[in-house]
Amino acid sequence: MKKRFAALALVAVAAPAWAATQTVKLSVPGMTCATCPITVKKALSKVDGVSKADVNFDKREAVVTFDDAKTSVQKLTKATEDAGYPSSVKQ
Repeated sequence: MKKRFAALALVAVAAPAWAATQTVKLSVPGMTCATCPITVKKALSKVDGVSKADVNFDKREAVVTFDDAKTSVQKLTKATEDAGYPSSVKQ
C-alpha cells in the first residue's frame, strides 16, 4: 500500500513537468482588413491552454503561446479556420 501511494505521489508531482509551454507562428493569409486580427485573436484565446496570442495584420501571422498538455497546433489552426481564417504553421 505504501509503495502504491508513493508511486501515485511521484506521478502527481512529475506530471506537470511533462507538459511544456510551446510557441508557434501561424500564417493567416485570409486577413484582409484591420479588424480581422481581433477575430483571430479572440478565436485563439478561447482555446483551452492558450496563454498568449499576438496577431499581426501587416505580416498576416499569429504568434501563439500554449500549454501542449491542454491543446495542440491542430486545435489552434482549427480555431482560426472555424472563425473564417484558415491558418498553417509558418516556417
